[in-house]
Amino acid sequence: MATKPVPRRPVPRLYLATPEVDDPALLLASLPGLLAGADVAALLLRLKPTDQRTMISRVKALAPAVQGSGAALLLDGHVELVARAGADGAHLTGIAAMEDALPTLKPDRIAGVGGLTTRHDSMAAGEAGADYVLFGEPDARQQRPSVEAIAERLQWWAELFEPPCVGFAASREEAYQFAAAGADFVLVGDFIWNDSRGAAAALMDAEQTIRQAYAAMPGTAKVEQE
Repeated sequence: MATKPVPRRPVPRLYLATPEVDDPALLLASLPGLLAGADVAALLLRLKPTDQRTMISRVKALAPAVQGSGAALLLDGHVELVARAGADGAHLTGIAAMEDALPTLKPDRIAGVGGLTTRHDSMAAGEAGADYVLFGEPDARQQRPSVEAIAERLQWWAELFEPPCVGFAASREEAYQFAAAGADFVLVGDFIWNDSRGAAAALMDAEQTIRQAYAAMPGTAKVEQE
């Protein structure tokens, strides 16, 4: 028996969710600094519901700042607006929503999915072509699994499957735990925007916390038959 090291996954990256956006000018004022100060892979834009033309205008107002920083711009739902607004993809909730969206989004745009309550649903999403799976977000009643359960699901996925997994972190402490569990991305949102120090400081802090968790992870190895 010989032991061969398994290449470590890259450092987990941030996936920043916005507050619900009504006036994009408020967000646009802070976005360049936020995205320049931390390694944000993608931004999840949550739009306040209104008519389609207005929502498209809001996306177009924000897209250059996001995409110009190298981050992907995803809409929270609103699949029908993605191409028209110039976004990079959409985040869907549940298998059915993802399957409905795939013909619109593929092959050129990102289709991420959450609302995966069982392992079977998670595997079905991956097999159907999800570009990532999200674990740990609140449901319609604002309930979510325990931190331990979310970390366990992330670890299970990271060990067995290729598509990236995302951990929904409601605090800096959760960001640490989910990065340590093997998340490829850590989604951060409300606790960043609500930080009394300002969102930029909170986001940089979250990135540093993720890097600390990654650095503390033990190396992994697998046993192969010679």
